[in-house]
Amino acid sequence: MLKVRIIPTLLFKDFGLVKGVGFDSWRRVGSAMQAVKVYNMREVDELVFLDITATRDGRPPDFATVDEIADECFMPLAVGGGVRSVEDARSLLQVGADKVVLGTAAVESPDLIREVAARFGSQCAVISIDFRRIGPGVRRVFTHCGTTGTDLDPVEFAKQAQRSGAGEILLQSIERDGTMSGYDIETIRAVTDAVSIPVIASGGAGNYEHLAEAVLDGRAAAVAAASIFHFTQQTPREAKEHLGQRGIPVRR
Repeated sequence: MLKVRIIPTLLFKDFGLVKGVGFDSWRRVGSAMQAVKVYNMREVDELVFLDITATRDGRPPDFATVDEIADECFMPLAVGGGVRSVEDARSLLQVGADKVVLGTAAVESPDLIREVAARFGSQCAVISIDFRRIGPGVRRVFTHCGTTGTDLDPVEFAKQAQRSGAGEILLQSIERDGTMSGYDIETIRAVTDAVSIPVIASGGAGNYEHLAEAVLDGRAAAVAAASIFHFTQQTPREAKEHLGQRGIPVRR
């Protein structure tokens, strides 16, 4: 097993960090720059930084903010929100992002995945799949920060993304987001069984055992979380210690 990554997620909205429940009810949780400085000291493997209103507002990524954050970030940084073109991806990489997260654009313009992967390498192309259960055994992909439904099944879309050259899948459960009730293990496992690229589990982490379950039962290659680190005393360093005690290889 490859070493499992612990990845805090920073959600950026109107000049500050926020966290919500179910992709809604946002509340302020502080400064992006301060969060980056804290995570630099806490043995974090990577950071995901998502501008959650850029696509909805029809604007490009905030390259200036990403530039400032990247200057202080001493770990790999994946950035998403508002990416609509290869040029947007190029600009993010030029200001310091290590990976580009494609969400709504990957659904609306599937060729963009192929273009970004071909131009910058598959390792740069992270596809964010936001999904919601709409009935027994039925899941659908949602876009525009969870506000617009599609007919896409997340498992089939993950397979399509891999065929297009995606290097990773960021799989986010909308209904579990911010609930701290545990990941959607069934969906994580369905996606990891369907693709050979790494899958990052996101949405629902409330304790260290939830992280272990996503890896052991869901076969996730990495676990992303926000509320557990923003609203409790739990830390990425202690999360690694717990995973290590469960026999899961982690980065030290």
